[in-house]
Amino acid sequence: MRIEGARILITGGSSGIGLALAHALLAKGAKVVVTGRRPDALANAVEALQRTAPSVWGVAADVASPEGRAATITQAVDLLGGLDVLVNNAGGVRAGRLENTPEAELLAMIDVDLVAPILLTRAALPMLRESGDAMVVNIASGIALIGAPFYATYAATKAGLACFGEALRRELKGEGIHVLTAYPGGTDTPMMKSNRAGPDLGFSREPASAVAAAIVDGIEANAFEVIRGGDARAQMIALNRDNPAAVDERFLGLKSALEDAVKDHSAL
Repeated sequence: MRIEGARILITGGSSGIGLALAHALLAKGAKVVVTGRRPDALANAVEALQRTAPSVWGVAADVASPEGRAATITQAVDLLGGLDVLVNNAGGVRAGRLENTPEAELLAMIDVDLVAPILLTRAALPMLRESGDAMVVNIASGIALIGAPFYATYAATKAGLACFGEALRRELKGEGIHVLTAYPGGTDTPMMKSNRAGPDLGFSREPASAVAAAIVDGIEANAFEVIRGGDARAQMIALNRDNPAAVDERFLGLKSALEDAVKDHSAL
């Protein structure tokens, strides 16, 4: 897909991967709308983005609510004059043992990580069809490929988002709308600040700019997926497919330390 001149909506674009992706796409000549539920943070992000490119706007809205989704689509299309790419990036996480996690926090994860992208994509499809060369980009997670203990619900939402994207790609095949799924690994973003797990527990972190650059390459190549983590991640994915019991044993050895390191990981 040609990015120059493309009209792109990025949810959760005021920080982290979304903000890095906005910078990368603007550098390629795209027109971008970023959304966020915190008006002050969004305003600061848009101000920073406008220093490098004028064709960027912000929409303050919570995509986890029906009103927020409606405002997001309506205002983005008005500002951009149409829509070529929807990036479903907004997300939230709450780690910890399932039985110790409040139901409200579980439902909040499901709403923002899975329900919101599905319904936002549904609402955007008429505008994407008008483009003739459009794309939906879903930001899943490496945990969608290898389920990690203490992230059961988060893994479920991200795996659900990935399967949603695969099925939708096939549903829209030949209709001018492609679907790409990205699987970031540990990324140095505000969402990860309360996670104290390090590389020894499987949580290496790379810059958000590196993840964004890989996603941009995937968009330009009309790729099906972008998986971060290099050879080590590829080997773990293969092991999880061929010998999941070995992965179970590996996590068993880390479980106590991992539980302590992620028990306060929350970004909802």
